[in-house]
Amino acid sequence: MTDFLIIGGGIAGLSAGAALSTLGQVTVLEGEDALGHHSSGRSAAMFEPTYGLPSTVALNQASADFFHGSENLLTPRGLMMVGLAGEEDAFSAGLKSMSMRSIEVEEAREFIPVLNPDVIKMAGYHKEAWDIDTDLLMQSFARQIRQTGGQILTRHKVSEIKRQKNGWAVHVGKEEFSARRLVNAAGAWADEIARLAGIAPIGIQPFRRSIARVAAPEGHDVSRWPMLFGPGETWYMKPDAGCLLISPADEVPVEPHDAWAEDMTLATGIAMYEERVTMPVTRMVANWAGLRSFAPDRNLVIGTAPDDDSFLWMAAQGGYGFQTAPAASRFLADIAGGKTPELDDATRAALSPARFS
Repeated sequence: MTDFLIIGGGIAGLSAGAALSTLGQVTVLEGEDALGHHSSGRSAAMFEPTYGLPSTVALNQASADFFHGSENLLTPRGLMMVGLAGEEDAFSAGLKSMSMRSIEVEEAREFIPVLNPDVIKMAGYHKEAWDIDTDLLMQSFARQIRQTGGQILTRHKVSEIKRQKNGWAVHVGKEEFSARRLVNAAGAWADEIARLAGIAPIGIQPFRRSIARVAAPEGHDVSRWPMLFGPGETWYMKPDAGCLLISPADEVPVEPHDAWAEDMTLATGIAMYEERVTMPVTRMVANWAGLRSFAPDRNLVIGTAPDDDSFLWMAAQGGYGFQTAPAASRFLADIAGGKTPELDDATRAALSPARFS
């Protein structure tokens, strides 16, 4: 019998497993062939401390020491917002919420020379944003689990969950795993796992987010360009491996599935980017979609289920899973270990699964 059986091998499950491995033996079950196959493997993740609701920002800030103290996890990127005529109110709100400074359009073009000064009317910037090496982060958490005697099993899709007197019996086909405590880190499938376990679902909704990787503008080195987005996060562009990632920041509610991008959605994002620059996109290199899963109030869901304290939620990360992972997993481990978390009372209440009971 394992102490903690974690369902889900994305960033939520791996970070939870690493934190919980200090309290007991951990087993992670991932249904796909590889870790991070779904949303975690399709993320344009950044560490941007001001991004999200107050409870998310608290987790971001509590994760800062981990990220800045870890070698090679972060690469400087910076963040820029640009606005067109008519976007003044949304732009002002974005400046405030993201703690950005207003800059002149010509200064913005020093960062991104292809910005079109004929249409860009306002710009904001801050440098406190970094690319996250998502693969390195996931592998470091996985290594910690294995080094403490835990195991991570791929191609293990859970088919049945039964409550037992001393814990849980989890079935993968004919194979059975026993655990004292169950951790639901199943991403878009988190409510389905709860139902299998006889636990009240939260109402977690997956939303599709689409991304196109396109060729960089000819003659431009984009490696030092900041991430670029529109007021209200209506679209974004982010340099990536010599190319550009472009997304319309779509949020289409869907059922849990292996998501893919639709051509018209990708075209919408590319058109929004092209409207603001002087050089058109010439070639799409690749495209994909992922599922960003949110609770009804858009706060993360972390902690014990109110109807059974041997069932722990680590779910509804939305688009914040990577940048909150160090603090979110530590928060979960504190709860599991009976330790008072360092987060303030308001943040703890905003994250608690009990808020839906």
